[in-house]
Amino acid sequence: MAKGLQDFSWTMLLLFCAIQELGAWAMHTAVEGPGLGQPGDPALLAGGRVKRGWVWNQFFVVEEYTGTEPLYVGKIHSDSDEGDGSIKYTISGEGAGTIFLIDEITGDIHATERLDREQKTFYTLRAQARDRQTDQLLEPESEFIIKVQDINDSEPRFLEGPYIGSVAELSPIGTSVMQVMASDADDPTYGSSARVVYSVLEGEQHFTVDSKTGVIRTAVADLDRETQDRYEVVIRATDMAGQLGGLSGSTTVTIVVTDVNDNPPRFPQKMYQFSIVETAPVGTAIGRVKAEDSDVGENTDMMYQVKDEEGVEMFKVTTDSNTQEAVITVQKPLDYESKKVHTVVVEALNKFVDPRFVDLGTFRDQTIVRVSVLDVDEPPEFRPPSNLMEVQEDAHVGSVVGVVTALDPDTVNHPVRYAIDRSTDAERIFDIDANTGAIVTGKVLDRETAGWHNITVLAMEADNHSQVSRTSLRIRILDVNDNPPELATPYEAAVCEDAKPGQLIQTISVVDRDEPQSGHRFYFTLASEATNNHHFSLLDIKDNTAAVHTQRMGFNRQEQDVYLLPILVVDSGPPALSSTGTLTIRVCGCDSNGAIQSCNSTAYVVSATLSPGALIALLVCILILVVLVLLILTLKRHHKSHMTSEDDEDMRDNVIKYNDEGGGEQDTEAYDMSALRSLYDFSEIKGGDGGGGPGEGGPSGNPASELHTLPQWVQSPDLDFSVFRDYICKKVEQADEDLSVPPYDSFQTYAFEGSDSPVPSLSSINTWSSGSEQDFSYLGGWGPRFRQLAALYAGRRGEEDSEES
Repeated sequence: MAKGLQDFSWTMLLLFCAIQELGAWAMHTAVEGPGLGQPGDPALLAGGRVKRGWVWNQFFVVEEYTGTEPLYVGKIHSDSDEGDGSIKYTISGEGAGTIFLIDEITGDIHATERLDREQKTFYTLRAQARDRQTDQLLEPESEFIIKVQDINDSEPRFLEGPYIGSVAELSPIGTSVMQVMASDADDPTYGSSARVVYSVLEGEQHFTVDSKTGVIRTAVADLDRETQDRYEVVIRATDMAGQLGGLSGSTTVTIVVTDVNDNPPRFPQKMYQFSIVETAPVGTAIGRVKAEDSDVGENTDMMYQVKDEEGVEMFKVTTDSNTQEAVITVQKPLDYESKKVHTVVVEALNKFVDPRFVDLGTFRDQTIVRVSVLDVDEPPEFRPPSNLMEVQEDAHVGSVVGVVTALDPDTVNHPVRYAIDRSTDAERIFDIDANTGAIVTGKVLDRETAGWHNITVLAMEADNHSQVSRTSLRIRILDVNDNPPELATPYEAAVCEDAKPGQLIQTISVVDRDEPQSGHRFYFTLASEATNNHHFSLLDIKDNTAAVHTQRMGFNRQEQDVYLLPILVVDSGPPALSSTGTLTIRVCGCDSNGAIQSCNSTAYVVSATLSPGALIALLVCILILVVLVLLILTLKRHHKSHMTSEDDEDMRDNVIKYNDEGGGEQDTEAYDMSALRSLYDFSEIKGGDGGGGPGEGGPSGNPASELHTLPQWVQSPDLDFSVFRDYICKKVEQADEDLSVPPYDSFQTYAFEGSDSPVPSLSSINTWSSGSEQDFSYLGGWGPRFRQLAALYAGRRGEEDSEES
């Protein structure tokens, strides 16, 4: 059939071309082209006749010609052509010589190639007529167009596919889904080749398409996304306005059915069961339930709530936004002993309800949740949970402050024992009876030291101390009047020498560490020892303060510069307590304005008449004095530390080795014996002894010569060496008892020798007596080592004898 249609098309086209050619040959009136002859052109004839120029009709060529012979397009002709072949026709331009060929004699143009109007709709060429002998241009070059005539050779195409559209479920009939458009490459101005109509090939049960516009619409009103959420619809586009022989193309349109909230939530089960221990804290999740919804997206968003009163009190339901589940949590503490099973009604409803579908039914559902409470061994509970007690601060040790009570909530009801968390009562100010829970004082209380005590009381099962509960207890110490009032500060006042009677000197206030509930009330009087005071008076102002005034005219610093005024302060009790404070009043010199100048020759207040420059100079002088004092103290401290370091130097660490040996008895240059003899002034002893002459010395009658013979030391009866003795003994004991001291040998001179030595001494210390004399002649028999010593004493004695004689 398609082949028959094609043959019919070619027959019609050939017939059309034959008619066109016959019309061209029969035409006697030519159309002037752009190259018509102008006056004065060489084409003008001698007789004055004007040549008409080019003669042709518009040229057409049919596209997609499939014949074996070149396709005749048309003829170009000049009215000067007499048919004798003297004119040569040529063409140039698009396709000249390749696609289009011209007969040089007749001017016939043929198309030698198959043309496609969809690729090129027309060709622009230029024609020339020349003299064949002279090749002169007989006619001006003229431009002409060859149009490619369209045939229905292109089918409609859907260029924007694939198409995807959407429509809401339950949409009414005729709801627009989307629009499709097909494009035909044929010439829309020629025939019906590009006139397209649309139709539905597949899916016509649910959708329709407008044949002219391509708008797809719903054909039914019961599209249900939950049943089928997408449709594949095939749309066909046919040219030639859908007539027989037209070409067609098709496309597949995917139509997605979008969701609306037309389905209510539904619980898969009508009852759920959960269990939880009774000690679960508030906020513990018991379980999750979920209502199912056939919709999608936000149409499945749920809200859950508890509908029964008991469930609202004990449990709470929240919605998990990620999973749309109902989370059931504990809202109040559970108690197995009170109720073992709880029944909760949970309702689910859509968050977003479409009012268009409310007539479909209620968009909510309910289920029953059964919660079983499991029994556990619980610690004791304090009943009632009072956490405040009071006790007087003068309560005796062991006084009962209060009683705490705790009971075992389990059905077994174990006995309870009590204790105090000592980390909250480290000083053990309170104790508790382990069996009764009575709290008693463990120490003397003092509100002024600590007015509140916060302790933690423990209650535990008697046979299972791991089951323990705690409660915080606040104990308030009630005040009693046990502190006397005192002056707020050690008051000091000043009075001018020229003060007048009744002049205010000082206002007195007091402090009291107690805090009576009715407030403080103090009374002021002069103490009994100040009853004969005629200088000052004390006035109780009745507002817990008192004022001191002068009672006489004028004071004299030279007579008395300081007055001590004892003031007795009594509180309101009970019991009433009192104390005596002293107000120190200094007599000062004042200027004419009453400004104090000095008190006891010491500046009391700087006069207000000093200029700022004088004040700055005074401050600079004070600063210089302070700097000098600090400098002197620093130098003294440095000097003292230097001396102390030298005095504290241990002699044991300063033993110096010289590798030298003395010269024995003959070496009289190494040591100065006169330095040893001059330690004590023996002349004073000699002059003051006995007060007699030379004949009153003793048995020998010459004790004075003995004094001059040897340097002797006499213990005066007025000297007491017990201090030295005690000091030496103390040092010896310290050295013996200190085991950390290394065994250093040390030599120390104390300038003291004990009495009653069993060994005779060569020293002159403690050897003098008024009734005897010493003879050192025996030293000569001790050998050469003592010869020098014997000669020294023997020579000294000889000199003394010669002086006496």
